[in-house]
Parts: sequence; C-alpha cells; structure tokens
Amino acid sequence: MTPKDMMVADANADAMGIPRTSLMENAGRCLSNVITNYKKPCKVAIYAGNGGNGGDGFVAARYLINHGFEVEVFLLSHPALIKSSEASLNWRVLQSMNQGTSPLRLEIVNDSSDLNPTDAEVVVDALLGTGVRGKLREPVSTVVDIINQSEGFKVAVDVPTGVDPASGMVVDKAVQADVTITFHKVKVGLNIASVEYVGSIEVGDIGIPVEAELFTGPGDLLRIRKRDDESHKGQNGKVLIIGGSKEYSGAPALAALSSLAAGADIVVVACPRELSPVIKSYSPNIIVHSLSHNFLNPKDTDELVKMSEKFDSVVIGCGMGRESETTLAVNDLVVEVENPMVIDADALKMVGPGVLPRRIHETVITPHAGEFREFSGIEAPLNLQEKINVVKEVSRESETTVILKGVVDIVARNDKLKLNSTGNPGMTVGGTGDCLAGLTGALLAQGHDSFEAAFLGAYINGKAGDLALKEYGFNFSATDLLSYIPKSF
Repeated sequence: MTPKDMMVADANADAMGIPRTSLMENAGRCLSNVITNYKKPCKVAIYAGNGGNGGDGFVAARYLINHGFEVEVFLLSHPALIKSSEASLNWRVLQSMNQGTSPLRLEIVNDSSDLNPTDAEVVVDALLGTGVRGKLREPVSTVVDIINQSEGFKVAVDVPTGVDPASGMVVDKAVQADVTITFHKVKVGLNIASVEYVGSIEVGDIGIPVEAELFTGPGDLLRIRKRDDESHKGQNGKVLIIGGSKEYSGAPALAALSSLAAGADIVVVACPRELSPVIKSYSPNIIVHSLSHNFLNPKDTDELVKMSEKFDSVVIGCGMGRESETTLAVNDLVVEVENPMVIDADALKMVGPGVLPRRIHETVITPHAGEFREFSGIEAPLNLQEKINVVKEVSRESETTVILKGVVDIVARNDKLKLNSTGNPGMTVGGTGDCLAGLTGALLAQGHDSFEAAFLGAYINGKAGDLALKEYGFNFSATDLLSYIPKSF
C-alpha cells in the first residue's frame, strides 16, 4: 500500500461514517498494545510531530498511563501548529490529564537546544511517519540521533522517520527501530527498506473496512493529478474524439465537452464530413476535423493514425454508427493508433477481445450490459460476485481495463478491482455514457493509468449525475450533467 492509498482509504472511511478520531484512537491503542506486549510498565519517551503520526502517539500515551507506564511526550511543534484537528484534540486531552495526578510529563520542543538524551526504556518515534520528504530538518534530525543513540527499545509509528514510505530509501538518516507498527496495511516502502531501520513489522487493524478501498469515494479524488502552476496550453491533456454519424451528432460533442469539463486543454472531434457544422454549433470550445465521407471508412485510417500522434489519448466509438466500412476502419484504428484509448458504444460492437491484445498502449472499454455481451460474447450474470468474476476474465482476455456500467459499476484491470456506486436511475437518459467516455479520455490524457482513469471517470461521472439529480430530479439530460462535472472533482 502506498502513502496515497492510505490517505484515500482514510478519507473514504470517513465518508462512510467512520470518523478520523476513531481511526486515530484505534491507531494509538494498537501502538500501546505493541509496547505492552514487549515491555512491562516502565518509562516511555514519545517524540511526536505535529501531524497525524504525533496524534497516534498522544493517544498511546493515555493508554500506556492506564497500564502503569510513566510517559514523557515531547512535541516538536507549538501546539497551535498541530496540523490535524484529531491530533489537536488528543493533545488537549493530554493537557487536561497533566495535573500532577498521573505519571505524565509534556514538553514542547522549540528547537534542538531543548533536547537531551533520554534514559527511557521505550522510545517511540511518532515524528513524521509517511510524511517524510527528503533531508530531515531540525529539530527532527537531532531527535533521530537521540532515538538511535538511546539504549531503550525503539518503536516506530507507521514508518520510521527518514525512511521513504514509497521507495524504502533513506536520503539522510533514519530511525533504527526495533519494531515498526504500521496501520491497516504494510506500506510499500517497509517491504523494501533495510531491516536495520524497520526492525520487525507489525500491522495494526484500525477499523478501516474493505469497502473503503473496494468502492470509489471522495478520497479517491486525492489521486487527481495537480495542474502545474507554470503549465502552458496542451500540457494538461489533448484528446482526440473519433465518432459521430448522421443519426448521432450529439454523442461525440458530449464526449468532447466532458473532456473539456474534466480539464483537458485541447479536444478535437474527428467526424463525418456532413456533421462538421452541426458539431461546431454545439460549442465554440470544440475543434472539429472533417473526415472524407459521411461515415468513418478505411480511407480515413492513415490520416487519423498520423493525426493521433499529436494527442495524449483517443476516444473512439461515440455515436459512430455501424456501416460495414466503419467496422474495417475501427479495427484498423484500435490496432494502429499508439495512444491510450477509450473504446465506447458502437466501436465495442465492431471489435472483439482477440483484436485488442496487439495494442501497444493501455485501453479502456466502457460497455453497458448489451455492449459487454456483443464485445465478449458473454452475458453478464445478475449476481454481483459472479459478474465481477466475468468482468475480470474479460479484462484479462482482452488486455483492457473494463468499466461495466450498471447500478454498481464494475471496473477491472486483470485482478485489480474497483466498484462504483455513484449515479442514479436518471442516468439512463441518452448521452451520459458519452460523458463517461470523454471524462475517462481526459484522465488518460492527463497521465493517469487506464485503471485509475477508469474508476475515477466512473466516480466523477456518477457524482455529477447525483448533483444533477438534486437540482432537477430525474428529469435531467446529459447536457445538464456536464455542468456538474467540474464540481465533482
């Protein structure tokens, strides 16, 4: 598990109704239990930072005192600078306890000159955890030296200070723990880091349910890539949409507008010649490129392949129609276009799993149940677990990321799985699937891998639909949904 994965799980658990104070309480209790399992009542020194890691140490101090330990807490920050409300709350609890009636001593460390060696039998590193970035600053650097020079039993909270939680690397120096208590799941860096730093690893269950990771939630928005303040036009994604037919001019336009709403800088719709003025009329923000005929055909393939080289992702299929020549062109394009690609709607009915493994880059397919059947030849079961198994199987066979749209969207990439429950029955209206395709295309263009782009797209599209529902009831259209996409990030 990466540090970002843990942040997402925390936020999703909170959104499910499990308050962060409960998670911190459980983490502190787990830390206390580790210490009491290794040591009988003795003197414990807890070095705490001003983040959640320090808050875990504050909670542990309370439990340790109840078990007969003498506890010193050194806060390496002014209390007003404690970053999380949960940690601040638990610091105030310790202040309320610090009346001379319990073996508790609190000390605020202003700079490294306030620090001295400790004679505590247990020394707790609750400094930075997963918050380490590069070379350690003072007074943290001095505390790391004090902990390492101590003869006491050393316990690190979540990740030893100085160890990169993602890579396991040590840039400068790091706490050399006897045991590391990490929460929920082992952070990826702990499996890579030297045992010299992490010691033995124990995992504490802090009460985050499986569903906080399995289902998308607001925490997953933490995965959205941040826009560079100095970026220029085109750096935040260029999307090519290939689609449209005389019956369905709106589909590629909705996909394009959705890509723009998701933050793509440039979106071009390549469409049949007669649709060009119609699609231009939807919005001045859409750039339109006219194809040679009134439907996509193999004569357009070379031009589109060359054109695609200027884009970061391609969305193909929205409102495309199913002319026989279009089928030939689509099968050529999904093989020859060397971009991350979203295959949607009519295009799914023209290609099969056997075509796609030859693609070089990642592909997302976005079928509803009928399109899933036409693409794979498999009827999706009604039972959710059976349906999940089938979607995973089709993902492996086709080497794609699959979004099977439904009451619960199933997103699978081989054995990776996410479920999404945002959205509502109002989204059965035509065009919402085109919005999803455009959204996903934009996320691909912005550098997300196919799995992440797919489940983020499903979540954001459904959330936009839920916001539209609040405004309009079930009587909203796909164009109504579009205006809520930026508000759903």
